[in-house]
Amino acid sequence: MGSCPAQVVEDEGDALLLPFLQWCQKVNIQLNPKVYVSTQGTVWQYGMLAREDLPAGEVIFSVPRSALLSQRTTRIRDLLEKEQDILDSSSGWVPLLISLMYEATDESSLWAPYFGLWPQLTPPDLPMFWSEDERLQLLKGTGVIEAVKGDLENMEREYSDIVLPFIRKHPKMFCPQKHSLDLYKRMVAFVMAYSFQEPLQEEEDDDDDDDDDDEEDCRKGTLPPMMVPVADLLNHVAHHNAQLEFTPESLRMVTTRPVMAGDELFNTYGEMGNWQLLHMYGFAEPHPNNSNETADIPTATLQEAALLGAESEEERAQVRDRWTFLCHMGMVSEEGTLVFGCEGVLTEDELRTCLKLLCMSPENFAEYKENEGWEEDDDEEEEETLSNQEISRLPPAWRRLLHKTAELALKAYASDLQSDQALLDETVAYAKLSCREQYSLQVRYGQKWILHRLLELTG
Repeated sequence: MGSCPAQVVEDEGDALLLPFLQWCQKVNIQLNPKVYVSTQGTVWQYGMLAREDLPAGEVIFSVPRSALLSQRTTRIRDLLEKEQDILDSSSGWVPLLISLMYEATDESSLWAPYFGLWPQLTPPDLPMFWSEDERLQLLKGTGVIEAVKGDLENMEREYSDIVLPFIRKHPKMFCPQKHSLDLYKRMVAFVMAYSFQEPLQEEEDDDDDDDDDDEEDCRKGTLPPMMVPVADLLNHVAHHNAQLEFTPESLRMVTTRPVMAGDELFNTYGEMGNWQLLHMYGFAEPHPNNSNETADIPTATLQEAALLGAESEEERAQVRDRWTFLCHMGMVSEEGTLVFGCEGVLTEDELRTCLKLLCMSPENFAEYKENEGWEEDDDEEEEETLSNQEISRLPPAWRRLLHKTAELALKAYASDLQSDQALLDETVAYAKLSCREQYSLQVRYGQKWILHRLLELTG
């Protein structure tokens, strides 16, 4: 494997890609000559394809840590460390976002050719940039609308309370007109769509210069996100054929299975359902390709179903009492969700406990409450995973409650499964949809498909 040669790009006329690849060579990013970067033959924009057959375990590129862009490699690292106390936030992203704003708006930055891949710093087409009406029309019931609302509120609060005061405090390096809220939002989109997080190693070297910096991150379980040139050009699919490996000297992308010449190389962004992919990355996989697809039902919907099933005010009061106790146990919350995957329940402990308590006799619940939720662990079935097969064998009362919950969840969408299925089957009509419409349709359909499966299992 040699350094990044000019022939790794197939799009010879790409005025943006060639300078970037030349920069890769300058910063010692090593690219395997058996692969090339292109916008042709990829599932979306830039991607990486195999020029020759690749065996499993082959390194397709290596990025030295000196080429990574993070709050620890930016030219304003010392300033960020000095001001770290006032840059603390719930997201933990503020130092990186300030670094990106500074480097992206300075043509003399080491990473200028990297940012040059995105003219005018145009971010991925995430739902946060859609109009409210479009989000409501296309994504009602999917959970994306609520996630975007939270994102926008957090961004505006972080910018006004933390970032803007920092910018005004350092007028020689920043200005509110250039480093605006709009730019901040675009940088958030870049971090959401293109950044990587390195898991903490179980053992750190005693002489590591970053040990003090990592103290807070150790409590969070990951290091702060960072931008990894070249790695962020690979597209994602659930059944990926490459993955990023971390070494003390570099980050390497390695094939996980053989790849044929002409095939695209795919990284994994994690086990994500389509609604998460659309929310954070701006795309969705066609059904049924995403084996990580999920349908997330708000826990409040389960409470609503239990209240609807109560036949008297006394029973409704019992439901509320049990729900309060579930909140006390930490099993449910105002923003909590129950996650259903293609093969079963991913939040099995929460769902099993909720169903058990909501369907208990008053006498058993009184005893359960008195014991603060502790009980004899003599039921081996409690330890089993709630697979689809297990769901179909739950106690009848549990299945009835779960069935009603799925029915309520389906009512939250603006369309039904059959109409979405008809649109997916009509290839001509589907092809005429915009990317936003196609991705949103895939999100809605995949979730409804899982919920209809849940109805069948509990019917």
